[in-house]
Amino acid sequence: MRLYLASTSPARLATLRSAGIEPAGLINPGVDEEALVARREEERGAPLSAAEMVAELARAKAEAVVGSLVDGEPIDGFILGGDSAFELDGVIYGKPHTADIARERWARMIGRTGVLHSGHWLIDHRGGTASGGIGQVEDATVEFAADISDAEIEAYIATGEPLAVAGAFTIDSRGQAFISRISGQPSTVIGLSVPTLRALLGTGFGVEWHRLWNR
Repeated sequence: MRLYLASTSPARLATLRSAGIEPAGLINPGVDEEALVARREEERGAPLSAAEMVAELARAKAEAVVGSLVDGEPIDGFILGGDSAFELDGVIYGKPHTADIARERWARMIGRTGVLHSGHWLIDHRGGTASGGIGQVEDATVEFAADISDAEIEAYIATGEPLAVAGAFTIDSRGQAFISRISGQPSTVIGLSVPTLRALLGTGFGVEWHRLWNR
């Protein structure tokens, strides 16, 4: 049983590997996230919530790689798409990309609590043909330490780590030292909820989790 990851995220790959799964392929979905969200909001005439946004993007990423070839061979297994966003005081934060934006976000987050939303979309592509998909959004509450110094934030930003992750923090690398408490599944904060993936496989397609173990 194979799993293909419609993502090039090192964190999602590491999470799958730690759960005993080596993806059969990592495929860049090439989705223009901002354009897709803008289109969906225009269609509905209202902004998407954080949960709706990550659900839409996870599905779009998985569907974008349907029919792709991996090492010259058709996909034969399940395709997983994922997306994450951090929400604080009703404001949605994606990847900051620049040091200035990351610095501004950390100034708001110190001593506060926010919600990390992770969307998942799983497509059955066994036999080389897509035959159905199912998705779920999982949330986790993240509480940040109140005693983080300016020097610590500057040093963290200088590593570059927070620039390319939703919310400008991680829990599986340097950023974990600044997190006081997590309520929910820890892997959700990394961007891929392992228990959610197991549930989607079982309830959606009748596939037992251990059948994906290959490490």
